[in-house]
Amino acid sequence: MRSDNIKKGLERVPHRALLHATGLSRKDLERPFIGVATSFTDLIPGHIGMRDLERFIERGVCYGGGVPFFFGVPGICDGLAMGHLGMCYPLALREIIADTIESVCNAHSLDGIVCLTNCDKITPGMLMGVARLNIPAIIVTAGPMLSGRFNQKKLAFVHDTFEALARAKKGEISEKELTCLEMEACPGAGSCQGLYTANTMACLTETMGMSLPGCGTALAVSAKKRRIAQESGERILELVKKDIKPRDIITKKSLENAILVDMALGGSSNTVLHLMAIAHEAGINLDLKTFDILSRKVSHITNIEPAGPHFMEDVEYAGGIPAVLKRLKSKINDTPTLSGKTTYEIADQAQIFDEEVIRDFSRAYHKEGGIAVLYGNLAPSGAVVKQAAVSQKMMKFSGRARVFNREEEAMKAILGGKIKKGDVIVIRYEGPAGGPGMREMLAPTSAIVGMGLADDVALITDGRFSGGTKGPCIGHVSPEASAKGPIAALKNGDIIDIDITKRKLEVKLSAQEIKTRLKNLKPIPPKITTGYLARYSKLVSSADKGAILK
Repeated sequence: MRSDNIKKGLERVPHRALLHATGLSRKDLERPFIGVATSFTDLIPGHIGMRDLERFIERGVCYGGGVPFFFGVPGICDGLAMGHLGMCYPLALREIIADTIESVCNAHSLDGIVCLTNCDKITPGMLMGVARLNIPAIIVTAGPMLSGRFNQKKLAFVHDTFEALARAKKGEISEKELTCLEMEACPGAGSCQGLYTANTMACLTETMGMSLPGCGTALAVSAKKRRIAQESGERILELVKKDIKPRDIITKKSLENAILVDMALGGSSNTVLHLMAIAHEAGINLDLKTFDILSRKVSHITNIEPAGPHFMEDVEYAGGIPAVLKRLKSKINDTPTLSGKTTYEIADQAQIFDEEVIRDFSRAYHKEGGIAVLYGNLAPSGAVVKQAAVSQKMMKFSGRARVFNREEEAMKAILGGKIKKGDVIVIRYEGPAGGPGMREMLAPTSAIVGMGLADDVALITDGRFSGGTKGPCIGHVSPEASAKGPIAALKNGDIIDIDITKRKLEVKLSAQEIKTRLKNLKPIPPKITTGYLARYSKLVSSADKGAILK
């Protein structure tokens, strides 16, 4: 066993003494040592229920014949970090999490690891860590939150809080109703109810085969989730025994499956960053163009919040990811999973219980998948849009640039009624290095919807968007402004053309004019010059490379 490095031989007497100090018996030293990386915290609704799941994972590891060792992994709630300096940290935290997994497991020669995770950057960070380590590993995502209820209406976090504040600003809802929405939109433990980044990543983790079938959509408060947690604890011992490692499961074909499911679901555009970063850690070449190629091969067959009326609980009751795999069987690869079943076997054994939630291709919501990759003189290295959340009217749009160098400036203009029909809001210097941390723009995009401008204005940024974003919001514009990408050359009044169908993002300027403007550009000093973010800014790659650290 790998753990023999710290428990076998005469020279390991001091090590065994320390292990006995933790309460281990002599018999325990003969068993596999299993790390349980838990991101429990009181700060994140998606993670507050993890203490309960930890018990069941521990029970499973012990039943399987292993010794569980729990250690903490930091977590950030993107919703709480939104709209201020805090949003510079979540993407940067992804790298800290991967480094933590590597450091703890290698320092203690653990034989395998169970990762208990849930929210946006934490799940990909753990996947990056285990792919880098390549020791037996299994992921347990803690599950989606139930929908809220108010006046017989189902509530979701983004629609009924971020968008509601703009509606309140317009006087469309009362302060009393807004207060009720605050209290009822998030009724308890779990990741936010729509197909935002957390739930998208949970679904893709299951699709890749790195969590057990059913894990991605099993609700946070369910007994089913407890059973999956316990089974995962037991399963890790089988993976250790058979020496099945993450790179046996995370392959080019399983990543393609994840992308195809992402496109069929209409998931968060953040997954583009995360899947490329996971692929990098697994030694697999995955580029931005692959996402667009696969998006054209599969239809968008679910309509989940924020794009549509359905919630993650509806997907769970419709049959979950196994049912989605059943629908997509003719499109996906047959790959191994940690469960011991292949994707085709999981698909064959699944049932689709709701044909409206998981539609047949003949009734797809959109002919193409959920994400499109755009190119042009504004984004030579690419930009990403969640086309499944864009109305048909706005798939092609031309408008005047309204340029802002900070999210806060744009937010002030939107809520102040200064954005008009026909504007293209440009928020720049928010990329991986320039942000730093590539802040999400959920607040301004939700404000646009709440102000009734969703079909009248567009937004482009070198930052990124929450999975909760809808409308013609184009992110990941590369190269970013701080790298003197063309977005840095824009001025108020420039005409920007967006054609999502033709995958074009252009500004009506000549190449020479863009070059001249960039040459004469006055440098913008770094926003943060000390601490982790200053180091991160110097090391991070561009968005089209997955915002990985060089």
